[in-house]
Amino acid sequence: MDIVMSKHALEQARERGVSINEIKRTIQQGAKHLQKPNKIISEYAHIRVVYKPLRNVQAYIITVMIRQ
Repeated sequence: MDIVMSKHALEQARERGVSINEIKRTIQQGAKHLQKPNKIISEYAHIRVVYKPLRNVQAYIITVMIRQ
């Protein structure tokens, strides 16, 4: 799976101790919710990822959060 991470998402993932593999797993296996106009929220285990699907990559990661 090809992903591209925003600078913000990369900083948040590092700060919160979330690996690239956990982000990919969250996108692939997580429960999906649409966020208008064109974002998807995916939740899996303790992680929430907000991303946009793009043509040339599977996902552009906007932010990474820890679920409460």
